[in-house]
Amino acid sequence: VYAAYKAATEFKGKPTVILAHTVKGYGLGPHFEGRNATHQMKKLTTGDLKEFRDYLRIPISDEQLDADPYRPPYYHPGFDAPEIAYLLERRKALGGSVPERRGGHQAVDLPDAKSYEVAKRGSGKQMAATTMSFVRLLKDLLRDKKFGNRIVPIVPDESRTFGMDAFFPTAKIYSPAGQNYLSVDRDLVLAYKESPAGQLIHPGINEAGAVAAFTAAGTSYATHGIPLVPVYVFYSMFGFQRTGDAFWAAADQMTRGFIIGATAGRTTLTGEGLQHADGHSPLLASTNPAVLTYDPAYGYEIGHIVRAGLERMYGENSTDKNVMYYLTVYNEPIIQPAEPENLDVEGVIKGIYLLAPAKIDGPRTQILASGVSVPWALEAQRVLADDWNVSADVWSVTSWNELRRDGLAAEEEAFLNPGQPTRVPFVTQQLEGATGPIVAVSDYMKAVPDQIRQFVPNEYATLGADGFGFSDTRAAARRYFKNDTHSIVVKVLQMLAARGEVEEGAPSYAMDRYKILDVNAGTTGGAGGDA
Repeated sequence: VYAAYKAATEFKGKPTVILAHTVKGYGLGPHFEGRNATHQMKKLTTGDLKEFRDYLRIPISDEQLDADPYRPPYYHPGFDAPEIAYLLERRKALGGSVPERRGGHQAVDLPDAKSYEVAKRGSGKQMAATTMSFVRLLKDLLRDKKFGNRIVPIVPDESRTFGMDAFFPTAKIYSPAGQNYLSVDRDLVLAYKESPAGQLIHPGINEAGAVAAFTAAGTSYATHGIPLVPVYVFYSMFGFQRTGDAFWAAADQMTRGFIIGATAGRTTLTGEGLQHADGHSPLLASTNPAVLTYDPAYGYEIGHIVRAGLERMYGENSTDKNVMYYLTVYNEPIIQPAEPENLDVEGVIKGIYLLAPAKIDGPRTQILASGVSVPWALEAQRVLADDWNVSADVWSVTSWNELRRDGLAAEEEAFLNPGQPTRVPFVTQQLEGATGPIVAVSDYMKAVPDQIRQFVPNEYATLGADGFGFSDTRAAARRYFKNDTHSIVVKVLQMLAARGEVEEGAPSYAMDRYKILDVNAGTTGGAGGDA
């Protein structure tokens, strides 16, 4: 077999095919070999076992096999045997036993603070989606002289989709054989550049291979003693939906790294077909104990989340390092704000912070939003104030999932420590003193923001995007799902009317005024489509 494969790999000039003929149950004797029932047969008779022994010439006597038919002995030729000595010698030459988890690894110098400055600055007058905010941050992290060579970007699609073609000239695409073809984009400044020293893994439409590369890089701290940080970027629908089992295996192998679900949300890819419309990946991700899921709205939030993730994976004071961070990012450009002064960084990391306190006095409400829906919530805050004299606080929820985990952990602690003071969940602490009903909104199905309902004492309603999708403009899709700006306004008015804090007829009047039942009347968001 070795000789055949060696000859095939060395032959030049023509395609070579190897036909490998195998037998199911090879070596197990006539009762097993070549029989379709092999998978259902669990036991060898003593006679079968003796034939197997004779066929493989194993020096174990009949007496040893007859002594206990259910516990046949193992045979080892001894460590001085030439076969064993040869195997151990070759294994040593190849770097030791594989797989093997090594307890220690190279020291890691985490990125300097200046590497995160690009995230804090915002986008100025230029519009940028959170995908581009992340890519700009990643570019600066790659430039970090002490840490950048540890980053392994992995893209199982066209990198240009995510604005990552800027990496081609410098980081280059990994290819063990180098670039042996003329690329179709060779006339472009950011043309394909393949190299044996390339840093970018570009496996094509191959999610299984991409997650395998992610797992290999994310476990190299243990298998090779060389910490690497894989950053796997993909269409958000095609991550946990298609390769969730592979991420479970990655968690089982204690993989560390970042999983970036780009073009996230159910209403951001309406023109590409409903199979792209991700309305539920945070729920799928929540089933993996090793995955921390975030739905950031702004670049500065991404900066703090990534920094916290790297510190957790490789920081000296971290005690729970074997985690994967899943960030959903969008392709809807907005003016990315600069990081506000006195930002509640703890809130960003733990899942919720007050983004925009109400600017007027009036009937009070709270709007909780995540990701691409945060600008809709801010616009709803303005409409409520201008049109209805309603006072709304807007909260950015960076992680519904982590808020729920914290709440469940607090309940578990109380359950296991009866009679002891109970810890208040973080989301409950944050919303302490926040009066009025809560409307929670995202571009995912309602079950995503509904995860924290039990930890919120206020009246609570969710808006989201349930169903397969809606092929039209983004504004129309958001009106169809009723998670757009004016749907938030109407829901707030309904809840306040039920409390007698606005006129009873206000919700109905608002539905007619904003044409809530007309998908063509939607105005929320831009055309988008760019990183």
